[in-house]
Amino acid sequence: MHLQGSLSIETMCGSAQVSRASFYRSLAAVAPREEEMQVRTAIQEIALSHRRRYGYRRVTAELHARGLRVNHKRVARLLREDNLLAIRGRKFVTTTDSDHELEVYVNLAARMQTTAPNQLWVADITYIRLPHEFVYLAVVLDAFSRRVVGWCADRTLHSRLAMAPLEQAIAQRQPQPGLVHHSDRGVQYASHAYVALLQAHGMVPSMSRPGNPYDNALCESFMKTLKQEEIYCSEYHTLEQLQANVGHFLENYYNRCRLHSALGYKTPATFESQPGATGLNLAPKMSFWRQEEIYQSDVRT
Repeated sequence: MHLQGSLSIETMCGSAQVSRASFYRSLAAVAPREEEMQVRTAIQEIALSHRRRYGYRRVTAELHARGLRVNHKRVARLLREDNLLAIRGRKFVTTTDSDHELEVYVNLAARMQTTAPNQLWVADITYIRLPHEFVYLAVVLDAFSRRVVGWCADRTLHSRLAMAPLEQAIAQRQPQPGLVHHSDRGVQYASHAYVALLQAHGMVPSMSRPGNPYDNALCESFMKTLKQEEIYCSEYHTLEQLQANVGHFLENYYNRCRLHSALGYKTPATFESQPGATGLNLAPKMSFWRQEEIYQSDVRT
């Protein structure tokens, strides 16, 4: 946004020692049409720079970060008028095969409250349809920051599809023993090779209850976001093309640029870099069902 020559509003406000929020408030009062155009231009820049992945809440959060105090209802209206509302996807399909006789593990993640990175990782697999074949994508997320710490796309559902992102995450993050790894009960995660890899690095397996997809809701939500904001917005002809584009989306956009509502509209990378998020002196918290009733019962007796 420019008002005079090549000077941006940010530069002019800095030179005059005036906040951008004050500038826009005064502009709205004396020149409402100009203020409307500045807001609309900023919204278009944000929406198009994120390839229409952002809904009105994230656009509003980024406007606020730029100093534009704009109501979210106004943002939604302008996005609708300019046909820039976020692209919506199709129904999510799972790929879990839990019909096996391998050992399954109790769900520990449901009661964990993470306080730092590398306390709880969640993993899942989804399918992606190409013009002439189906391919599969496996990911590992850090539950604290929602950051993608490992991923792999391949043509097979063999256990190596799930093991590749785990090995990548371990190499990059070097987690301490005791990390909880949560997944569904699929054969890829229950396989002897996968469990052996977890145990070799001191990780504790955790699995969803049967028939409860919400037990792994964090990963399910990520897969929905990935498909709506990248897969359904692009056209891939080969696995190699998909790998390149998804890799760019995960590493450069999702982890470093995309604002996450559950993180207070911060990116995963920014959220992890906050003071106190190192995890050196922190431990996860555990919650227990009916805790209050148990304590009350003890007091009465």
